[in-house]
Amino acid sequence: MIGWRFKDYIPGEGEETGFDKMLKLFQELLIHTSGNVAEALQWLNEIDRQYELTTPDYSMADFIRDLIDKGYIESSGDPDDPGFTPTAKTEGDLRKKALKDLFGDIKKSKRGNHSTRQSGRGDEHTSEIRPYEFGDPLDRMAVSESLKNAQINHGIDNFQLTTGDLEVYETHYQAQTSTVLMIDISHSMILYGEDRITPAKKTAMALSEYITTRFPKDTLDVIVFGNDAWPVEIKDLPYLQVGPYHTNTIAGLELAMDILRRRRNPNKQIFMITDGKPTCMKRGNKYIKNSFGLDRQIVNRTLNLAARCRKINIPVTTFMIAQDPYLVQFVESFTQTNQGKAYYSGLGGLGDFVFRDYKDNKKRGR
Repeated sequence: MIGWRFKDYIPGEGEETGFDKMLKLFQELLIHTSGNVAEALQWLNEIDRQYELTTPDYSMADFIRDLIDKGYIESSGDPDDPGFTPTAKTEGDLRKKALKDLFGDIKKSKRGNHSTRQSGRGDEHTSEIRPYEFGDPLDRMAVSESLKNAQINHGIDNFQLTTGDLEVYETHYQAQTSTVLMIDISHSMILYGEDRITPAKKTAMALSEYITTRFPKDTLDVIVFGNDAWPVEIKDLPYLQVGPYHTNTIAGLELAMDILRRRRNPNKQIFMITDGKPTCMKRGNKYIKNSFGLDRQIVNRTLNLAARCRKINIPVTTFMIAQDPYLVQFVESFTQTNQGKAYYSGLGGLGDFVFRDYKDNKKRGR
């Protein structure tokens, strides 16, 4: 029989504690302060004074002590700066939080969502299960889950096992996709009082968490670009800061291409998050900078790189956090030259665009 089992309600059980509520806020502040624990706690104190987050039973000092005891922060070990720094546990939690905040709960698909250009079934089992589909081999059947479904759907007295009850273990394919994520850290990312670097960091953290946990055979490299371009570790994403830089998109593309050239698989792509036009390039040891309008010399060099990426089958997907007509015109020219994609997004939809486009690329085996 189909039925429900209830248990007694115990007040407070399953509810968030004072620590849990303050931890979420502290983690959000930690991203905004680029990992500065002291500054994040200072902001948390200000918020506490205004909204009375703490109680006589749980003070700010108790929260800080719990952060230390639970392994979220640790002593910096620097005698000149005797404060605290985030731990690896905090960095991992920030990536998971960004994934959940931006992309929500990821639903299982009916068929393996890590497809390739070649036909065939996945050969690496995972712990995830999905509904049975015609043609699935029976050796992948999740027996316990299938029997449980049959009991729920048909009851004990009329027990039967139908195809609608069956579930199978999901598998991954062995093909890889190599992705380079470029993040603009030029000064315009915080210009005019707009914080554009924080959603860019959240997007990068969420994307890195998704790829590394859901597609373990893939590779993800993250680079930042200002006057120059350089790689950063995934663990350092929460700590990215904007500098007094121009936007050297050329340096970012050259570094991304160099990284992907060394990846030995046919599926490669570049994601670029930026809020403005290229304003800088390097010739020898000299920087050529022009923040006014679209500099023809810089633009032509950027478009040439877009064409080179196309020739070696590296699509570039641009996420432009701006909608100025002349910026849109440049991005459209860049996208047409590369035969890639472009999205003109407000800050709120940025993460959703990145995630959705990554899935689309996987389905097309790009």
